[in-house]
Amino acid sequence: MLGRIVEIGHDQRYLCVQRGFMVVRSSGDDRSEVGHVPLDDIAAVIANAHGLSYSNNLLVALAERGAPFVLCARNHQVAAMLWPTDGNFEQSRRMDAQLAATRPTQKRLWAELVRGKLLQQAAVLQALGRAYAPLSALAMRVRSGDPGNLEAQGAQRYWKLLHGPDFRRDATAGGLNALLNYGYTVLRSATARAVVAAGLHPGLGVFHRNGGNPMRLIDDLMEPFRPLIDLKVWQLHDAGCQEVNDISKRELVHTLYADVETAAGTTPVMVCLQQLATSLAQVYLGETRSLDMPPILTTGMPAAGDGA
Repeated sequence: MLGRIVEIGHDQRYLCVQRGFMVVRSSGDDRSEVGHVPLDDIAAVIANAHGLSYSNNLLVALAERGAPFVLCARNHQVAAMLWPTDGNFEQSRRMDAQLAATRPTQKRLWAELVRGKLLQQAAVLQALGRAYAPLSALAMRVRSGDPGNLEAQGAQRYWKLLHGPDFRRDATAGGLNALLNYGYTVLRSATARAVVAAGLHPGLGVFHRNGGNPMRLIDDLMEPFRPLIDLKVWQLHDAGCQEVNDISKRELVHTLYADVETAAGTTPVMVCLQQLATSLAQVYLGETRSLDMPPILTTGMPAAGDGA
């Protein structure tokens, strides 16, 4: 069974653990219960409200189950993430191999991820009847390490083709940008769970080298999945949704449970995330050479409102 991504989006809530459940209570004097979720059903918890408090026992229980606890700051962006120190029985061996990965291997892996992202972006544009050939052409030109920075070139073309020439990706802005922020936060939390479950260290990236970013590997592996969030945000906006609210949050979370067709049959997006992270560990261990990249994720994607 797929785990649930649980968002705490209302202010003044107290989170605790009781008899195998995460219990959400009001922060008033009566501490009345407003909801509960079985701990074993939780894939990640996103804390996205003011005045929240939580018990240490709850954080430990989530860590024991490999469920990241995500803290959001302004405009629905990730400020911090709590993950377990032990997420896989082969964790030490896999992290040793991750540390020992050669630069040529990392560059080859990054080329796979960039190529996959560009192809997914092209698929989004094609699904919407936009010009997609420029992105497809860039994908075919990606070389080891992406020395031509085709990922950035693709982004410049992609956003203009998707949302028009006046759109600018700005993480501090509202509207479309805020919806994208929230969608990426959900995706980031699911990717974090996949990375921990694969026994890899989230701070040791394939490409990202920002010393202030403790989630570099998570940001690397989520790249080919970002266009799926982009498509859902476009659909929400096209349907009249202009802001992050309960409806848009639910739709964006449901995106990760959508089924896509793979060589093994119908597979949820969250399972594709896990397969990608596991294949990366296998590459580091020398058990395989290539990543298990996701298929074209836009195939069969429901329109806004169909997945709620």
